[in-house]
Amino acid sequence: MNIMGQKTIIGITQGDTNGIGYEVIVKALSDARILEMCTPVVYGSSRFFGMFRKEIPETDQIATNVILTVADARPKRVNIINAVPDNLAVEIGQPALDGAKAAKASLEAATADLLAGKIDAMVTAPFNKHTMHDAGFGFSGHTEYLINATGVGDGLMFLCSSHLKVGVATNHLPISKVAPSINKDLIVGKLRLMNASLVKDFGLVRPKIAVLGLNPHAGDGGFLGSEEIDVIAPAVAAATSEGILAFGPYPADGFFGSDMVNGFDAVLAMYHDQGMIPFKSSSFDDGVNFTAGLPVVRTSPDHGTAFAIAGKNQADPGSMLSAIFCAIDI
Repeated sequence: MNIMGQKTIIGITQGDTNGIGYEVIVKALSDARILEMCTPVVYGSSRFFGMFRKEIPETDQIATNVILTVADARPKRVNIINAVPDNLAVEIGQPALDGAKAAKASLEAATADLLAGKIDAMVTAPFNKHTMHDAGFGFSGHTEYLINATGVGDGLMFLCSSHLKVGVATNHLPISKVAPSINKDLIVGKLRLMNASLVKDFGLVRPKIAVLGLNPHAGDGGFLGSEEIDVIAPAVAAATSEGILAFGPYPADGFFGSDMVNGFDAVLAMYHDQGMIPFKSSSFDDGVNFTAGLPVVRTSPDHGTAFAIAGKNQADPGSMLSAIFCAIDI
């Protein structure tokens, strides 16, 4: 329920038309629990939705309601706002420009309603970063787009599952740019965001956060790199002085390869793959990407467009379901 005592209204973006976005959306919304817990509003195309639903026999009984605005949304229905032009081509499994244009139009419409308070939270289906760039999308991902749209200055890419929470200090950066981007202020800022989110969004009291090193073996005392000594350890000390229970830096391989990970409420990794690989290895089916630090709620599945299996009725909706449930909970 939202603060008005009504069912939470969850806006769902369609993502790239040619990926598995519609498949996982349709499958997730066929779960009876969804319509009991929230009122979903899909920002996309009723024609595309119907086309994909026909390819998934077990979902053909979903009750839909095409609406012009969120004010027209009905409970117990999958509401669809036609935010995407029907004349855009569908090329299942292909990273094509029209699929990205559809994703962009869907995201912009849903974000406008989210910022206007018309929906309570937004769940984003995946898009392809390369084709989105070709479509004129000037950001490296949803996270960066929403940080800019909300004007907060910074946010945290926070991957969450029932047993693991991992944030990253640097988001979608080429690996060659990671080390020059790591600094004390960046890490302390991310630790503040993570700690605040764990308390406010997840209800934890005095959460414990592990901070990973940047280099192999966390620098091995400076032999394999000095960032741990010069930057990361001072950042951990600074965060600790503010009352944040931060510890580290720890070598990433040993940390995730041992029981040490179970002693913390969350982990701050230094770069994308350092955090994403262990997270997705253990939580791919129920993992959620949550953007912490925003004045609005946004979650997404932790997978991409998966063009290779698009249109084959092979996509698992577990992560999309988890993203919807997480958005409702937060």
